[in-house]
Amino acid sequence: MPSPRSGRPRRPDLRALRTALPGPVQAVVTGYERHLGLERGLSAHTVRAYVGDAVSLLGFVVDGGGGLAELDLARLRAWLAVQQSGGASRTTLARRAASARTFTAWAHRTGVLATDPGGRLAAPRAHRTLPGVLRAGQAEEVMRASAAGAAQRDPVALRDRAMVELLYATGIRVSELCGLDVGGADFSRRVVTVLGKGGKERVVPFGVPAAEALAGWIDEGRAKIVAESGGDSAESALFLGVRGKRVDPRTVRRVVHDAVTAVPGAADMGPHGLRHSAATHLLEGGADLRSVQELLGHATLATTQLYTHVTVDRLKAIHDRAHPRA
Repeated sequence: MPSPRSGRPRRPDLRALRTALPGPVQAVVTGYERHLGLERGLSAHTVRAYVGDAVSLLGFVVDGGGGLAELDLARLRAWLAVQQSGGASRTTLARRAASARTFTAWAHRTGVLATDPGGRLAAPRAHRTLPGVLRAGQAEEVMRASAAGAAQRDPVALRDRAMVELLYATGIRVSELCGLDVGGADFSRRVVTVLGKGGKERVVPFGVPAAEALAGWIDEGRAKIVAESGGDSAESALFLGVRGKRVDPRTVRRVVHDAVTAVPGAADMGPHGLRHSAATHLLEGGADLRSVQELLGHATLATTQLYTHVTVDRLKAIHDRAHPRA
């Protein structure tokens, strides 16, 4: 049914769809969910996405009069065709096809399915694009704006400056920033230990400006927020909300948005944009792809290579403007 505001089809209620599945099928979904979260250690967000795709697929099969045993390649293709006719993009179709393959591989391995139909499922290649990035000068202006806001030593402003500085200095994900504990910052070596996707731990260095911002937050701002909120001084989270609890990603996104929009001409972005900017500036500064891959916590080098297109495009633009024979 179209949405009255956008005219696009409403997203299905996956919770209701899951509840409507036959009991044995619901049990399979629960087992798959447990496998993703406990055995593979995926984030809660990723688990929800994978389980949602599995529920959508199984609901499609059940609505068609079939059961788990009837889940074959033809039904997988028909399910994707319905997604496409509903306006799903190539990127969405590619993600859902990959998600379906993950489910059918698990179902076959655990004996739920006699064969693995997803192994033969093809899908359109996703258009892998990057959002806009800050120029190096714009990034400096964003950091100066954050520092100016913290000049009055307001605890929230000190926190916001430290978060923006650390996101840009390290290129870590917003979930990794929110998950940082006080003990995860080593000032003697200027590194933070973060827990990335799949529960993989990595150590990421940061520079002097981020170290100064972090020290100001920990020494002045954090202690004051703990005292004013009546929170537990033993709270392990590095970054806190105004009520003394671990900061949430929505707050971080708002902080980054406000910092970036304070710079005229800068593309509006959130923490992920700062991550892309950090990677781009590292490559432009001469860092090799393998090192950037390690810093960002990418599972494959192919993901990191996306950033080379940004730097090449920028170099070409500079060449066109500056070279006499361009």
